[in-house]
Amino acid sequence: MRIALLSYRSKEHCGGQGVYVRYLSQGLADLGHDVEVFSGQPYPEDLDPRVTLTKVPSLDLYREPDPFRTPRLHEFTSATDVLEYVLTLTGCFSEPLTFTLRANKIMRTRARDFDVVHDNQSLGYGLLAMMRRHIPVVATVHHPISRDRKVDLAAASWRRKLSVARWYSFVPMQARVARRIPVVLAVAGASAADSVADFDLDPAQMRVVPLGVDTDLFAPSDARVPGRIVAIASADRPLKGVVHLLEALAKLRTEHDVELQLVSHLEPGGATERRIAELGLTDAVTVVSGVSDADLGSLLASAEIMCVPSLYEGFSLPTVEAMSCGTPVVASRAGALPEVVGTDAAGQSECALLVEPGDSEALAAAMRQLIESPDTRARLGAAGRRRALERYSWTSVAEATVAAYSEAMTLARTNPKD
Repeated sequence: MRIALLSYRSKEHCGGQGVYVRYLSQGLADLGHDVEVFSGQPYPEDLDPRVTLTKVPSLDLYREPDPFRTPRLHEFTSATDVLEYVLTLTGCFSEPLTFTLRANKIMRTRARDFDVVHDNQSLGYGLLAMMRRHIPVVATVHHPISRDRKVDLAAASWRRKLSVARWYSFVPMQARVARRIPVVLAVAGASAADSVADFDLDPAQMRVVPLGVDTDLFAPSDARVPGRIVAIASADRPLKGVVHLLEALAKLRTEHDVELQLVSHLEPGGATERRIAELGLTDAVTVVSGVSDADLGSLLASAEIMCVPSLYEGFSLPTVEAMSCGTPVVASRAGALPEVVGTDAAGQSECALLVEPGDSEALAAAMRQLIESPDTRARLGAAGRRRALERYSWTSVAEATVAAYSEAMTLARTNPKD
């Protein structure tokens, strides 16, 4: 099968979407399929050599270290460039739309090169133009960004609410596009249900295909650092619940010698950095960014606790990676997290301690329980490793994804779009 995998940003350190592109494309190649990744900036760095990378350049207006820069006149080479700049000037996040418009321009001459196009949460109007040319399209919705919008609006001051709403103005577009795509992949049952509710999708569109983990790279280690807690927040946003973790850490360190390794890109002088200083945690929190997979695996395997304090997660690949490392997890009972760690009829998990989202007292109590009980840590860690091995392999993810491709191709033949 010839597969075009689209992702408006795919560098792994930008979050779970980059990890998804790298390992899904590798898994598809392992099954013998031809895969070409079409990516906007920042581009992926470590694709499998069997996978072709086609760069879809933009004005790259959010790049570091000069986000929201003013491009030079010679950089404008198309109407899409102008649209991207104008939307950014008005406070909109323009990448999902403009990336798909550029990808559609490429597909005008390359449509016959592929059996299926797989979109990784761009959900821009360019996909509809591809479908009008009878290209089978599948989309992955890791979780509806409407959930991020709701949390960010609730956390914003009244002065910032308008700018936050403007930033998320692409969300209605994503909902409209998703409703037109016949096969939509979700990474968990909870995120599928949320997509149906928020985007008004037909449940018949949804296929649940979880994410995978490299269980050899993310493996247990005997070199645990006493008192080490690890947390991963791909974005410095209220949705990730880091502020509640910091408050819990401040309570916990009055009783125990603990440290937090926070893997994140924090905004310099932003709310998280200020809260670390206000709570007197500067000496107890180390912020790490840009780590390789190997370094991340080593870091997770060195911890006594992995904490996931998110207010919502559509899946949470870092949680699976921690489980694969045999690291016990403390997580919010939010979004897909209970589904990821697995719960019984009473809502309890063999792999994790679950607490209510946004409850720093409960987070502190759960982490205290694990710090004080090596036996509980060992039990949860061993159960997490078993669950990762049994349920979350990239080969099985690729196989299930190919089944969705075949279904989309059949639907495109039997129900062609005008």
